[in-house]
Amino acid sequence: MKLSRRMLGVALGAVVATGMATSSWAQSATQELSSESVIETIKQDGVIRIGLSLFVPWSMRDKNGDLIGFELDVGRKLAEDMGVEVEFVPTAWDGIIPALVSGNFDVIISGMSVTAQRNLTINFTDPYAYSGLAILANKELTAGMAREDLNSSDVTFAARRGATPATVIAKAFPEANLLLFDEDGASTQEVLNGNAHATMASQPTPNREAGRNPETLVVLEGELFDPRGEAFGMRKGDPDAMNFFNNWIAQNWRSGWLEERHNYWFATEEWADQVAQ
Repeated sequence: MKLSRRMLGVALGAVVATGMATSSWAQSATQELSSESVIETIKQDGVIRIGLSLFVPWSMRDKNGDLIGFELDVGRKLAEDMGVEVEFVPTAWDGIIPALVSGNFDVIISGMSVTAQRNLTINFTDPYAYSGLAILANKELTAGMAREDLNSSDVTFAARRGATPATVIAKAFPEANLLLFDEDGASTQEVLNGNAHATMASQPTPNREAGRNPETLVVLEGELFDPRGEAFGMRKGDPDAMNFFNNWIAQNWRSGWLEERHNYWFATEEWADQVAQ
């Protein structure tokens, strides 16, 4: 019986020792992971670097050349709440994910919708905005045409290279021609000039453009394409940053701040006189 108790004591001691070692290792691993978070880098540097691509009204330059838009409001509020400065890094859309992965900036805040293909390379937070895509068409070129008629080799779409509308157009209208541009505004201009039948953009941008050019442009009726949320883009392997950004987004949804700012930039024209038409 004494031997059995001694053996039991040894076994229990081994279990406790193993548990303590495992706990110590886990704590050490957690601390190391936390110290490598981009949140710690931001705190140490005193600045958050945000990658974005310019497209109205998410982010754009005013008449003085300064950056304004929904993303700029989000980024500045985020930096203020973190107690740091903010640096915006304008980046071509088709290179913005590689630039994030390479460490050119800390996070993407640029109206980026969540897709499976993008998620293979980067992680996404919870959505901080929601939108869907509508077709903005040239009235004369598409007169008498229904949406299904646009799937023809006689039809030309225009879209920004690497953006979600380009992918959706190619999938929904595979027979149509697709012109790709580096700037978002170029697509609408091609439709205005009659060089393309239509383009696609997140609402309310199509409604706004049609309202500005009622003689030339029209929004085709029908359900929105690809309704989904837009999220912050992050490098993989950073649970602390994911936790912080998600909590920040949730708090600003609950307070109504994100909705108010989104409505200002997307549902009003109060800011229009700040930018060149």
